[in-house]
Amino acid sequence: MADNSIKNFFFPKLTGRYLLRLAVVVIVSIIIFKYVFIPLRIQGESMAPTYKTGSFNFCFALRYMFSHPSPPDVVTVRMAGQKVMLLKRVAATEGQSVEFRNGILFVDGKKVDEPYVSGKSDWNVPPTAVKPGFVYVVGDNRGMPAEAHSFGQTPVNRIVGAPLW
Repeated sequence: MADNSIKNFFFPKLTGRYLLRLAVVVIVSIIIFKYVFIPLRIQGESMAPTYKTGSFNFCFALRYMFSHPSPPDVVTVRMAGQKVMLLKRVAATEGQSVEFRNGILFVDGKKVDEPYVSGKSDWNVPPTAVKPGFVYVVGDNRGMPAEAHSFGQTPVNRIVGAPLW
């Protein structure tokens, strides 16, 4: 009897009901993993130690359906299609002024406490006003040279969502 149940588990009868259930599971899975929980592999050190390179996560695409990203949210930014996405931290929103002085982030002239930042930096970026419809994003690993980072203003419509964990 055990042999028969194992056989039925691995090789079920292809009834109409079974094929319909299988089709529903496949369609729902495609929708969920293409539009709601987008799988991503983290590559690069710009968000270390918060997110380690080579680790796996999901982008929760519904995170900003009814709200807007704000500091200090970590967001997933679409760079080229759905395949290339970056994880970055929101430092400022539209209308705010952002600058780095000797590696310290200032928003609207006030020093920002960033306990998640790793490494000391000597970044110096002059004050920049964040344009309407944009946010200013930057990585947590400031021990890397500024030239090795992708940071700055990005359109809000390029933000796909937020990492699930």
